[in-house]
Amino acid sequence: MDVGVFDRTETTDTIISGAAYNLAIGLTLCWGFGINWLLVVNIDPLTIASINPWLFLIGYFASCFFGIYLFKSSDKPIVSFIGYNFVVVPFGLIINLVVSRYSEALVSEAIRITGLVTIGMMVLGSLFPAFFKKIYGALTIALILVIIVELVEVFVFGVHHGIIDWIVVLIFCGYIGYDWGRANQIPKTLDNAIDSAAALYMDIINLFLRILRILGRRK
Repeated sequence: MDVGVFDRTETTDTIISGAAYNLAIGLTLCWGFGINWLLVVNIDPLTIASINPWLFLIGYFASCFFGIYLFKSSDKPIVSFIGYNFVVVPFGLIINLVVSRYSEALVSEAIRITGLVTIGMMVLGSLFPAFFKKIYGALTIALILVIIVELVEVFVFGVHHGIIDWIVVLIFCGYIGYDWGRANQIPKTLDNAIDSAAALYMDIINLFLRILRILGRRK
């Protein structure tokens, strides 16, 4: 085991070129999105919906936290990749449930917007890594507060205010800039590329789901 991936300032692993590093991040992200697509295409959302909600939630969080622990703590690419997949699969099941409520055209529009926003935030993350590092604490506090408010709204008052979706979109835009910026400040190894992709994957999927909800409400 090693220190957390984003705390690494030196390594004994093989350093790869910047191009190979970015390619590894891209391919890892594409793998995750591909697995999500396969889950959406091949699993009936009614099958997922029929699972006991508490059992599903326990399995979802257990798989995600285990996967996050693996890719954040390991310095071995294969272990990090396995951890990444423990995150990708439960996220894919959630995506399946969500996209089944919307038209194919709306989902495609959300994917396009998410892609453009992601690229834009990656550019900003490369140009202003210090800025995103400064706002990281504020992003985390804001996300925790939004989650609490949203849970209270839904389970206590039975309502959901659309402004929350916009706030979450802004938060995850910030996270994408932050995670991309710090991905380029750690040693460029294959393991770090996979770990960075895993962090970006969660940012991008959360951004996509909120954009889809916003578009669905507007349509």
